[in-house]
Amino acid sequence: MTSKFLDDKIVEQVKEFFKDLNKPVKYLFFGSDEQNCQYCQDTQSLLTEITGISDKIELEVFDIDEDAEIARQYGVNNTPATVLVVQDGEMIKDYGVRFLGIPAGHEFTSLINSTVLISRQESNLAEETKQKLAQITKPVELKVFVTPTCPYCPRAVILAHQMAIQSDLVTAEMVEATEFVELSTQFGVSGVPHTVINMGAGEVVGAVPENNLMVEIERVLSAVAVE
Repeated sequence: MTSKFLDDKIVEQVKEFFKDLNKPVKYLFFGSDEQNCQYCQDTQSLLTEITGISDKIELEVFDIDEDAEIARQYGVNNTPATVLVVQDGEMIKDYGVRFLGIPAGHEFTSLINSTVLISRQESNLAEETKQKLAQITKPVELKVFVTPTCPYCPRAVILAHQMAIQSDLVTAEMVEATEFVELSTQFGVSGVPHTVINMGAGEVVGAVPENNLMVEIERVLSAVAVE
C-alpha cells in the first residue's frame, strides 16, 4: 500500500478550499491491473485520501475491462482516468471534466480547483467568454498535456475545465504527458502545457488567457463550417 500522499498541512489547506463546496461531487475512477497501469494504485490512493477530507466528495471505482459499458458511457479509453460528476438531487451531471493520469505534483492544484468549480456549478469565466461559448454549435474536445513538475500547467487545465463546465458541448481532459507518451507523440507535444483541440485540428501552447484559447476554438469551428 502506498504511503500517505497528503500531509497534515496539505489536508488543512484542502479543507479551507472545500469550505466552498456546494453540490456533492463524485470521482469516478477507472483503473486496470497494475501490470497494465503503473499509476492506477497511486491514483486511487490519492483520490481516497481526498474523499476523506469532505463528506461532499465520494469515490466510485471501476475496472475499465470489467466495467467496459460504464467506461464507454464516459468516453474512457485509458487508465488511470478520473471523471468528475455532480450529484444534483437524483441526477448525475457530467460536465465533461476529466483527468487522464495521476493528478499529482502541481496537478493536484488542478484537481482541487476543478472539484470546487464543478461542485458550485460555476465556471468563473469572463462574460464575453461565456457568450462566445453559448454560440458554439459543434462539440469541442480539449486535451491539455501536462507534467506534474510544470508550475504553469494548472492554469491551462483549470481554464479548459472552466469551459467544459460552462458549455455542454465542451469536454476537457488533463493528460499527464509522461504517462501517455504515445498520445504526446501523436499530437506533437514537446513542451507543456499544450492544449490540443478536436484531435489536432487546433492547438495552443502555453498557459494562455481565456480569450486566446477561445480564439483558437472559434478558428477550428469556423474551419469545420467551411468544409
